[in-house]
Amino acid sequence: MHEYDGISDEVLCALGADAGEDNVALFEPMSAHTTFKIGGPADVVVTPTSTTDAAAVLDTCARAGVPVTVVGNGSDLLVGDRGIRGVVVLLRENLSAVGVEGTRVRAEAGALLRDVALAAADAELTGMEPLWGIPATVGGACHMNAGAYDAACADVLESVEAYVPGDLAPDGSRGRGFVRTFSVEDLHMGYRKSRVHDEGLIVLSATFALAPGNSRMIRAAMDDYRNRREEKQPLEMPSAGSTFKRPQGHFAGKLIMDAGLRGYRIGGAQVSEKHCGFVVNTGNATAADVNALIEHVQDEVKRQFGVELEPEVLRVGQF
Repeated sequence: MHEYDGISDEVLCALGADAGEDNVALFEPMSAHTTFKIGGPADVVVTPTSTTDAAAVLDTCARAGVPVTVVGNGSDLLVGDRGIRGVVVLLRENLSAVGVEGTRVRAEAGALLRDVALAAADAELTGMEPLWGIPATVGGACHMNAGAYDAACADVLESVEAYVPGDLAPDGSRGRGFVRTFSVEDLHMGYRKSRVHDEGLIVLSATFALAPGNSRMIRAAMDDYRNRREEKQPLEMPSAGSTFKRPQGHFAGKLIMDAGLRGYRIGGAQVSEKHCGFVVNTGNATAADVNALIEHVQDEVKRQFGVELEPEVLRVGQF
């Protein structure tokens, strides 16, 4: 790939042909596309309306040597204040269809887990209840094996349809990418990790294998998980969910609380007073504020308890 030096008019025209001109935006603030409500402008944001269009956009960028960042709901991202160079492929807006066939639910990558769980509940299918409050898209959930309440995406995932970049082709070529179906066994999913993440695969759709259930019990379980989240998590404030991965043998939130950091602030970023495992945007936080606070929390927990906290939030763009 040659060094990126901006997007030419030729490439912009090609992206418009791939996804439709109305689905290509210039200098779009990423603060509008992250749950942190933080992030500078992306050079170009493309919102494809089909998995075929998404693959075409990714091919165009690969051929032109333009860097690509794929974004779902932006619920696990901290985007730099200087924004993102290259093309952001935004799946949440237009690539969010959900369908039920028998005991399987197929969803495009931009569909929210919430919508998948609601479709399953409507069809009296059980298995998605613990995941329904996670503010991730299907693509993002498969990327990092999202989970909550001792359940994870891998527990109900059957397969994904993913775009494989051209440089990962079996013959080692760097040509066009291709779309392949991977079974959940092929994805090597673990705690907050998967082959999707490790190899740079891009999920276009996923199929979940569920079980018949009792509608009343499914809805009751969903209500219970929602109430538990609302009671314990700072859902009323912008954040990226749990800021740190769970360290082995510990809970990140308790370590942070025991370190005396509840409510600690840097600029507009704050360790949540409601749940110390969350860093929240109090209204005017910058990415630099959040980044500095994350580093301070890591330093203090390491100094006081000797435990390394690994961020779950992904940093993207220019800081």
